[in-house]
Amino acid sequence: MARLSGRVSSVEVAGPLAPFVEAFEVELSDRGYAPRTIVNHVRQVGWLSCWLEASGLTAVALSSERVEQFCEARRASGRGGACSPRGLMLLLEVLRGLGVVEAESSASVDSSAERLLASFADYLLYERGLVAGTVLAYVGYARRFLAGLAGGELSGVTAGEVTGAVLREAAVVSAASAQHFVTALRSFLRFCLIEGLVDADLSAAALAVTGRRRSSLPLGIGKSATAALLGCCDRRQALGRRDYAVIITLLRLGLRAGEAASLTLDDVDWHAGEIVVHGKGRREDRLPLPTAVGEAIAGYLQRGRPESKRRELFLRARAPIGALGRGGVSAIVRRACVRAGIPRIGAHRLRHTVACEMVSVGVPLPEIGQVLQHRSLQTTANYARVDLDRCGCSPSRGRKERDDERSRYPRAGLPAVAARAGVQAQARGATASPTRCLP
Repeated sequence: MARLSGRVSSVEVAGPLAPFVEAFEVELSDRGYAPRTIVNHVRQVGWLSCWLEASGLTAVALSSERVEQFCEARRASGRGGACSPRGLMLLLEVLRGLGVVEAESSASVDSSAERLLASFADYLLYERGLVAGTVLAYVGYARRFLAGLAGGELSGVTAGEVTGAVLREAAVVSAASAQHFVTALRSFLRFCLIEGLVDADLSAAALAVTGRRRSSLPLGIGKSATAALLGCCDRRQALGRRDYAVIITLLRLGLRAGEAASLTLDDVDWHAGEIVVHGKGRREDRLPLPTAVGEAIAGYLQRGRPESKRRELFLRARAPIGALGRGGVSAIVRRACVRAGIPRIGAHRLRHTVACEMVSVGVPLPEIGQVLQHRSLQTTANYARVDLDRCGCSPSRGRKERDDERSRYPRAGLPAVAARAGVQAQARGATASPTRCLP
């Protein structure tokens, strides 16, 4: 019999789950749960253990289905409010880690369409090297295409049916969403050709979608808004130090929200003054670590980051302790906007800010593309579309005025990575010529 004591109560766990209570408690503690919460979760384990024993089951028989049955039994008895399936699912993770319970296999693929989609997902993941989120989106689009075919089968599909699927999609979604559908559909049709499922390459029948594109320019934010975002983070508190580190990282490095969320402790090279960024397509770039960013991250690590075995750089401030994720990074920016009293923006607007600032000081598009980790100059031009008058590059201005402005912002020999971040020459152990970097 395992016994867990807390300041508010004590819990005794008997039955088949008793030997695993200590490991469960350690896992909860590692994830940042408070002692009172740990006691409540262990109390649930005690109820589950008694239910298993009464049903003649052992810990080996525990599964997500069993957990659902237990919760249903609790609700039927009028005590369902005290049952948290999430906490019990965490117990399952602990038991799997100990080898007590086998990992549950995914739902059986019982149709030819689902088997095809599973193969397509493997192709995207292992052959194309796409990230899991993109794979999930592509498979969803392919499933939608198959559902619109006669009988849901790919055999005998024609170019007209492919074009019809694109037209149906474009009629009910935005132009951008329809374009994503076309991209995924072309990839799926090429995969089908490789697998010999179709006789001809039908990807060209997935016509490009145009029109209804946004006409507004991708704008950054002004210096006053930037200062307000950084100033609203209370760095006397752990949460404020984390938010400040995240926002200044976005503002100085121009990262995507997902790139900031995927940074790990191992990505920061303090001796070299560099940071490794994991971008789209599993691309990795080693960038200079700006002084302000390094100081903010160091302050967060020393006096703000929760104690955890996780290697992600930025963590949730409340239990369960884990990685922020792309949504968490965007939420930090939105909450900061509310505190700063400025209109809400997403994390990507801060990336636009970096691009617009570089355009405004005359950095060439190829160098901006290197900074933003773009593979094509066309993508860079789309990101860095800015108002020429606002940037001081209007053709109506005199040549002398433009030359005078360029002289104030020299860019001769400006490396792309230096335009992205101010680098301490001392960190590299070498002297460097003065280079104007973004504020």
